[in-house]
Amino acid sequence: MTSIPSSSAMTSLVSAFVLTLSLIVTVPADTVQNPVLGGFHADPSICRVGDDYYLVNSSFEYFPGVPIYHSKDLVHWRQIGHCLTRKSQLPLENMRASGGIFAPTLRYHSGTFYLVTTNVWGGGNFYVTATDPAGPWSEPVWLDQLGIDPSLLFDDDGQVYYSRHVGGEDGYIGLTTLDIETGKLEGELKNIWNGTGGVWAEGPHLYKINGKYYLMISEGGTSFNHCVTMARSDSPGGPYEANPGNPILTHRDQPERPIQAVGHADLVETTDGWWMVCLGIRPVGGPFHHIGRETFLAQVSWSDSGWPVVNNNRGIEFTLPAPRLTPHPWKTPPEREDFHAEELGFHWNYLRNPQEKNYSLTARPGFLRLTGTKIKLNSPDSPTFVGRKQTDLTCEASALLEFDTPEEGDEAGIVVRGNDDNHYVLGVTFHAGQRQVFLRRVLKGKTVEPVVYAALPSGAVELIIEASPENYEFLFRPEEGEKISLQTAKTKDLASEVIGGFTGAYLGMFATSESETPPVADFDWFTYRSLDQ
Repeated sequence: MTSIPSSSAMTSLVSAFVLTLSLIVTVPADTVQNPVLGGFHADPSICRVGDDYYLVNSSFEYFPGVPIYHSKDLVHWRQIGHCLTRKSQLPLENMRASGGIFAPTLRYHSGTFYLVTTNVWGGGNFYVTATDPAGPWSEPVWLDQLGIDPSLLFDDDGQVYYSRHVGGEDGYIGLTTLDIETGKLEGELKNIWNGTGGVWAEGPHLYKINGKYYLMISEGGTSFNHCVTMARSDSPGGPYEANPGNPILTHRDQPERPIQAVGHADLVETTDGWWMVCLGIRPVGGPFHHIGRETFLAQVSWSDSGWPVVNNNRGIEFTLPAPRLTPHPWKTPPEREDFHAEELGFHWNYLRNPQEKNYSLTARPGFLRLTGTKIKLNSPDSPTFVGRKQTDLTCEASALLEFDTPEEGDEAGIVVRGNDDNHYVLGVTFHAGQRQVFLRRVLKGKTVEPVVYAALPSGAVELIIEASPENYEFLFRPEEGEKISLQTAKTKDLASEVIGGFTGAYLGMFATSESETPPVADFDWFTYRSLDQ
């Protein structure tokens, strides 16, 4: 599903991205700055309930699954929870990296929210329901294991249509009806559209607009050939007429643009007309993106012939006029978390289904205590790790760690995680007869030598990651001392184009141990600071 641009396109991308990143952008109050959700916020799906808007994204191997956001104006989004918060809803045991939850669709009908999605390699397609989008959400109603990217349409006559991608790279959009009360599929699976000829005809959403059925899909794979296409019919089962202006959205022939790989979109009608959310990436230093596929916003108009037009055919831009809705900025969360709450915030995730006994906010009030196990960060199991998405190209993450009595093989610290086989670890351990801070770079499943060590006196230590668009710098500050830099590492080495997969960089805390009774690692606080202009 990944395509590599030509060498000439790569050269154009490099120059365009360097120029873009050198600019300082001032955004007027009546405009939107894209992306509206930065970092790993792929495959957005949106629904409206009155004056409220709700949005979900893919979560893959991370737990809890499917973050859900609330907005009043499509611009300011606040996470209100996750749709999948229990192992019974989201079995992820030994789930491979970039497996798990793909492409959810969120819909609302007659007082109930419906979230339909796929647990790839973990059971297939299912839906859950809730009357409150913040949860709790129901146990899964399992549908089938045929295809991915499921979507629902509640028609005016009470019929529920269930569409999804079937058949892999050269597949099609399949449609059946669904008894939403029992979860039983009805009728034969029907191929309603193969798209316009691009590979991976996926991400379908079926809408009924002015008496016609509109089918919007993505094609080309979720990389630099990504695009959004549209067809319509008088009947949900077709035949479908392709929009002569397809694709309605793509940047595939414009390698100079700083936003690329736009696609996997969803539509919503507001009091200010129609709008679209879609995914896109911000490559850095060439055709490389490392913080994930992000959520972008664009306005949609309708042509005289009844076809949607995205942003006046200008594609996805960094700045656009704000929707004429009630501005509703949420209170900005604090940069520093002191771990005084009873639970971690919604922006924190674990790897797969966590061993809850290894995480505590109560064992030492005001600290997050992690207990390391023999499960390492490169394991397909669930290591002691809790992280948050890197949502900015330029940012700083730091944590104050107390870990005074490690033995050989004990480690705790902070990490930039691309996936199991690719991550940068800044930690504290016992090495060469003394307590030391270290930096380990793991790429393609192997440790890149040399591992960098520095002697560390007793006491708390601040571990720091300073991210620029093209580099991470790893630093530490002893309890009594100045900040010391260990080394830098390239962001490109964690790019999806290099390591594969569909997620983005996570910044988190971890602990591992070879001991039968491992020492605990106490984190006093964790800070994430955006430095993007």
